[in-house]
Parts: sequence; C-alpha cells; structure tokens
Amino acid sequence: MKVVCFAGYSGAGKTTLLERLIPALKAGGQRVSVVKHAHHQFDIDQPGKDSYRHRKAGAFEVLVASDLRLALMRELEVPTPPNVHSLLALLDNGIDWALVEGFKNSDLPKLEIWRASAGKPAIYPYDPLVLAIITDDAASLPEPTALPVLDLNDAGQIAAWLAQHAARFDYSAPEATA
Repeated sequence: MKVVCFAGYSGAGKTTLLERLIPALKAGGQRVSVVKHAHHQFDIDQPGKDSYRHRKAGAFEVLVASDLRLALMRELEVPTPPNVHSLLALLDNGIDWALVEGFKNSDLPKLEIWRASAGKPAIYPYDPLVLAIITDDAASLPEPTALPVLDLNDAGQIAAWLAQHAARFDYSAPEATA
C-alpha cells in the first residue's frame, strides 16, 4: 500500500482535490481508500436510524453492514487524538493507495495544498516530509522552493506525479514500542 498525506489548513481545498484525484487514480486501475481527520463532534449517523439509537443507548461500537457497504462507529470513552497509523491499520490490505486528508503534523510523506487566498502559512518551509506543493498560484508561494509545484486544478497531473514517484509512498507501519 502507498500512503500519502494531503496536508494544509482548512479552506485550502483538500477535500475538493481528493474528490477529483480519486477518479483519476481509479482510471489508472488503482484501488483507493481515504483516511480523513475530522472535527471533534462529527457524526455520520442520523437521528432516528437504528445505528444512531444503538450508539446513543451506550454501545461502544456499532457495525452497520449491507450487501453494498459497511460502517463501524466506535465511541471513544476518553477523548483520544486519532493516531493515523492505527487508522491505516484498519484499511483493507488490497488497496493500492491510502489518501490521508489532514493529519498535517503526522510523520507521513506529504503533499501540501496551499492557497494564497486562504491566508494561512505554508507548511513546506518547516516540514521535511513535504515532497511537493499543490497550489492554484505558484507565483505567490511565500518562500522559494526546489520542491515540485503541482497545479491544484489538474488532478490528472497530480495522479501522474504520484504514479511516477510511487515508490516514495510505500507504507511500512511503525513498530509498536513496549
């Protein structure tokens, strides 16, 4: 499995980019999964649905499955920051790419999504794990860089760059410490 983190601040366009990148990778015959960092109180369940009722009743985990999909919801009894490596371990072993959205402070290889219009600082000047920058305005990058600069509006170019540099994204889970 190849793992790449799409890092950037809120409003940079990470989700929109992944919406376009996933079909581009799939068109190349790749199986793609996504791990997304969410805000504290996100909810994928709907009030009134059975799974919501079970979870609200106090179930630690609710696994909902049909012939088309499954979803596992787990209530964390103690607030615990998500560990990206633990989440990656939950993915199917048969995928080609895991696209990680968020987790900008992780130890994964990253592509930074940066937009001048978002008014946020860049990560690449300070994070050696940023391997390329994806932007809609290369001329406005806050610091010069020798890193590749990719066009935020060209998912095909980004998919091709990932394929060309795929070996850089081979994932090996860190060994657990005792």
